[in-house]
Amino acid sequence: MAEKRDYYDVLGLSKSASDDEIKKAYRKLAKQYHPDLNPGDAKAEEKFKEVNEAYGVLSDSEKKARYDQFGHAGVDPNYGAGGAGAGGFGGFGGMGDFGDVFSSFFGGFGGGRSRSNGPRKGEDIETYVTISFEEAAFGCEKEISLRRRRSCKHCAGTGAKDGKELETCPQCKGSGVVTSVQRTILGNIQSQSTCPSCGGRGKRIKVPCSHCQGGIITEDKKISVKIPAGIDDGQTLTMRNQGHAGSNGGPDGDVYIGIQVRPHALFERRGNDLYCKIPVSLVDATLGVKMLIPTLEGKVEYDLPEGTQTGSTFRFRGKGITKIGTKSKGDLFVTIDVEIPRNLSKKQKEMLREFGKSLDDRNFDKKNSFLEKLGKIFK
Repeated sequence: MAEKRDYYDVLGLSKSASDDEIKKAYRKLAKQYHPDLNPGDAKAEEKFKEVNEAYGVLSDSEKKARYDQFGHAGVDPNYGAGGAGAGGFGGFGGMGDFGDVFSSFFGGFGGGRSRSNGPRKGEDIETYVTISFEEAAFGCEKEISLRRRRSCKHCAGTGAKDGKELETCPQCKGSGVVTSVQRTILGNIQSQSTCPSCGGRGKRIKVPCSHCQGGIITEDKKISVKIPAGIDDGQTLTMRNQGHAGSNGGPDGDVYIGIQVRPHALFERRGNDLYCKIPVSLVDATLGVKMLIPTLEGKVEYDLPEGTQTGSTFRFRGKGITKIGTKSKGDLFVTIDVEIPRNLSKKQKEMLREFGKSLDDRNFDKKNSFLEKLGKIFK
């Protein structure tokens, strides 16, 4: 089995990374390697799984603490297992019950051990949806397809026929855990592990349900998602209890939907404001012109003042993006890019030279200011 990479290395982080840095790195890499964006790329799929595994540990404060102290051995029950002497920790029967050993010997990691047959929340599902720039600005409704594990209705998730054909597990006597004693140089250490006979349920199935496998069915489900106006690229929506089924009466997992917004041909978004650069001819910038300004809601008329310089920016209030959950909107900033004409004919050049001769210092504020500063430097 290949050696697991350090989870911090997987996300490209240092061990001092904050929760926000962990989340940001995860979203970037999950988007980069998502199977929908890399169809048929097995290497990208493996990377995606690796990134999800790393985030699953580092985003959980309890798992992260155990990983920081014990590495993979503190969070992966299969890591280093292999009988006596495996990896130098064979005396503990593999690292899956490392927390149990410390719980028995030192009092645990800040609390007692939860019962294996207690309620467990189902696993979460992560997916992505791509929307247009306009859909992000105004909101929309999308349908996503999920493959998820759900509780069988025929047996109420018990895995037993009619939900009744169950018996108390004879090995763990209904506790869901079995106790073993390990002899070490420190003395006898008692540890607990999930009962192998009932998988921690505390009960065994006498007659299995014919409609499922252990109380769980796999279904393909289409879910409608309302995407609010103003959502931005990289943000995440959460749908509670739409993920994989919980066990032993625990709640279902959640669905996290990463939003990917396609770029716009004209507009650039910065927060809730929009930015747009509009080319204007030399003549129109010089003389002024009534022009049409594009917005996400249509075109608006604007009187461009005469003598407008390239780089001049005009603000249109309330023509930006809606702030999520409010009626307030950002602004639109339009920057003018004066275009110098090319490929002039001989006659046009002569006319332009004559026009240039008719100009004087009163027509050039920036030029005069520059020459004045230059003169002071080079007296």
